[in-house]
Amino acid sequence: MLWSMHARPRPSVIAASMLALTLLGTGAASASAAPVTVRYVEGVTHGFLVLRNAGGETLAEGDLLQVVRPRGVDSRLVFRFRDGSLYDETVTFTQQKVFTLVSYHLVQRGPTFPEELEVTLERKGSRYQVRSRREGGLAETASGKVELPPDLYNGMMIMLLRNLDRSAAATVHVLAFTPKPTLVQLEMVPVGEETVLGGDRRLQATHYVLTPKLGLLRGAAAAVLGKTPADYHCWIVTAGAPAFIAIDGPLYTGGPIWRIETVSPRGPARPATAR
Repeated sequence: MLWSMHARPRPSVIAASMLALTLLGTGAASASAAPVTVRYVEGVTHGFLVLRNAGGETLAEGDLLQVVRPRGVDSRLVFRFRDGSLYDETVTFTQQKVFTLVSYHLVQRGPTFPEELEVTLERKGSRYQVRSRREGGLAETASGKVELPPDLYNGMMIMLLRNLDRSAAATVHVLAFTPKPTLVQLEMVPVGEETVLGGDRRLQATHYVLTPKLGLLRGAAAAVLGKTPADYHCWIVTAGAPAFIAIDGPLYTGGPIWRIETVSPRGPARPATAR
């Protein structure tokens, strides 16, 4: 979680993108990117989340479910929308000295999204499969082999930010599916400390900006076509044990800026005190 680029482009977009990719090769150079070191070992987690639009309206309730298994850590982010839509993202990763993605699976469907989509990615064999269908269209499937560098981190952004040095930037890779996969760098930069609320308490959180780096030519082509990916803004409390607070950004390419943030379950109402 949480960077996606899954929308199917129109023919003019495909032509310009193919030209840019031909000129640029595989995209931005990967020299500055590196696997993220494990500072805090991940374990069993159940986080309660909410997804809101820019006006504060609740669109979906969600869960972050994390379980440690022999193969690695299974981390699932699921949002169930009030209009019946579903966003369900699962990543399995290992954490021996550095974090390594093992597999990735994404399902999105329902009226919230411009297309139904299912993405499967496996490091073993470097295989991917993308199934997609726009409203009123036929289902399409793309599959094959793809380069999976050691610092590939689809679906792992919030977890990575909890493990970064709050004074240093980092660059990693993600795969963008359009529908075939394209390797893109993602720069994660701390830009300062801000005050957030934890109940009635005021807490200091590190503000990170996550910026997709398309490279010079691909970036120029995307700007011309109005397809430049939006930045993400994320807040992590770093005092003591790091904790996720909120992230602003689109859930899918070309989508609106929404906010994902944590919510706290409340206990049942106390019984009335007998007089």
